[in-house]
Amino acid sequence: MKAFIINKYKSKDGGRIGQIPVPVPQQDEVLIEVHATAINLLDSKIRNGEFKLILPYKTPFVLGHDVAGVVTKVGPGVRQFKVGDEVYSRPADHRIGTFAEFITIKEADVALKPKKLSMEEAASIPLVGLTAWQALIERGNLKKGQKVFIQAGSGGVGTFAIQLAKHLGATVATTTSLANTELVKSLGADVVIDYKKYDFEKVLHGYDLVLNSQDGKTLEKSLRVLKPGGKLISISGPPDTDFANEIGAPWFVKLIVRLLSFGVRKKAKRLNVGFSFLFMKANGTQLKEITALINAGTIIPVIDKVFPFEEIKEAITYVESGRAKGKVVVKVK
Repeated sequence: MKAFIINKYKSKDGGRIGQIPVPVPQQDEVLIEVHATAINLLDSKIRNGEFKLILPYKTPFVLGHDVAGVVTKVGPGVRQFKVGDEVYSRPADHRIGTFAEFITIKEADVALKPKKLSMEEAASIPLVGLTAWQALIERGNLKKGQKVFIQAGSGGVGTFAIQLAKHLGATVATTTSLANTELVKSLGADVVIDYKKYDFEKVLHGYDLVLNSQDGKTLEKSLRVLKPGGKLISISGPPDTDFANEIGAPWFVKLIVRLLSFGVRKKAKRLNVGFSFLFMKANGTQLKEITALINAGTIIPVIDKVFPFEEIKEAITYVESGRAKGKVVVKVK
């Protein structure tokens, strides 16, 4: 089968399309024929070795964290799915590889595709949907009437998180460029700040929750828009000690992580606010909840471009440019 293979971290060619064997599903796995996948900044960071310390992949490996497709085989222990089911998923860490014609995924990480979505639309959802769900609901415990600041509202996570936060009854503030103001307003943003013109720290005060996806300077400023007892959840780092313990990191990695997050943890404590790092996890049950919201019309996918599989490197480059509105999808079949 065709696959986008990374032979070496930080390689000059940036990966290549080559041939590898079709995987065989094990006891609790389904084999999915990939119809579409999506590009995430995480793919670029893994390719460049930025997560090698905490998420090492032995080369060669296949990139890709989002998939929509059709089940073609099931393992003997699979009970939830059958051949012919249209499904979508974010495979678990160390089991990625959706930039290919087929992939095996544990059935616990898979959900039936939303009926009203095309394969391309469905492929845009899993990683950003689960990230928003785990940040706002699981970790942030966002409630009706609370105020949440979602950075980069026109990005992949932002476009989903705004819609989810509005569904939960929160007041939503976000940052974006002037060109994308109408887009984020149409998704439900109440307060929209043109980041090129205004400093959000001077506009926002007394927020319950911040979803941070930007750099360290933005993170520091975001801590100051929270009210006492508020929470900042960062999906862009720095990783914290809880995360290191969660992944069972060796002692030296825990020490490095403690040092990396020391400054922000100290500032958060001084301001009497919470800080935590979120590295989202695969979760088929949560994907089913997201499917219900999509089928009800509560959340709609936002897609910028669809690339053919042969142009997957160009798709990654486009995502790295930071210009995409919503998600960038790759049509595989």
